[in-house]
Parts: sequence; C-alpha cells; structure tokens
Amino acid sequence: MKKTLSILALCTLPALATAAGSHAGGHDMPAHGMPGHDMSTMSQVASPNGQPGDSAKVSRTIELTMDDTMRFTPSEIQVKAGETIRFFIKNSGKIPHEMVVGSLADLKAHALEMRKMPNMQHAEPNAITLNAGQRGGLIWKFDQAGTVDFACTIPGHMEAGMVGKVKVN
Repeated sequence: MKKTLSILALCTLPALATAAGSHAGGHDMPAHGMPGHDMSTMSQVASPNGQPGDSAKVSRTIELTMDDTMRFTPSEIQVKAGETIRFFIKNSGKIPHEMVVGSLADLKAHALEMRKMPNMQHAEPNAITLNAGQRGGLIWKFDQAGTVDFACTIPGHMEAGMVGKVKVN
C-alpha cells in the first residue's frame, strides 16, 4: 500500500511542479535575459553543480521538507558521482519556500536579485517554488565529486539559514 501511494505521488510530480508557477509569475519584469539573471543557462549546461536529470535514469528518490523555521530536512545529502536523483519536496510551512540547486556564489547572487523581485517564482530544472502545503519535484544529475549547494532564495530565507549541501562522492 505504501509503495502504491509513493508511486501515485511521484506520478503527480509534473502537475505539482507546474502548479508552482513560472519564473515570470507574480511580477511584470522579464525573468530571463536580464543582466546577471539567467538561471536557465546555469541549469542547462554540465558544471560542477551537475545538470538537469533524465527521469528515465533516476537512481533514487530523496524526500526533502522545507518549513517556516527556515530549514531543509535533511540539510545534508550524500550521493555518488553520476547519480541522478529525484528530489520529492514538500513545503510543510505556511509561507512560500523554494529549492534552488547551484553554487553558493550563484545562490547568493540570486538571493540578492530576489530582493528586487520578491514575488519571483521558479520552475526551472534546478529550481522550484512551492506555496504552503504544496509538493513538487526536481530531477538532478550530479556529474562530479564535490559539494553542490541548494538554498531558498526568497528574501531573508537564505540569510536565516535555509541552505543545504549535497556531498557528491
């Protein structure tokens, strides 16, 4: 029964991720093409941070929770180089949260940008915004050994400690 519910939940991920909205949602400014703001380019090329994963090649699923204490649970994840992970994410808080995968420098820069456009929402391969109670997913391939960061770049959240690390061995 539990396995059936898990399979059903994972089948709904595309619809839930779409429900989170687009990067342009909530503000009247273009999301991409602005100087210093092209998260789609960051997530489309192979890098030390990895690349969008293929759902047919998912090695395993990792459940992650975001909450209003400004924490991810778990906040530290272990994966193997070359592994494709499906993150099944739940916002158990009462306010919006997001998960963005990238380098710490990119995440900090994007958090600064989010201060200028606080209603920005993400639905790129490396990012998802979820409203209170929503669930969604990301599929990410970790190409090489090292540490890959993730954070909530909604204004004040990253600064309050809403960050995590994926240690790739």
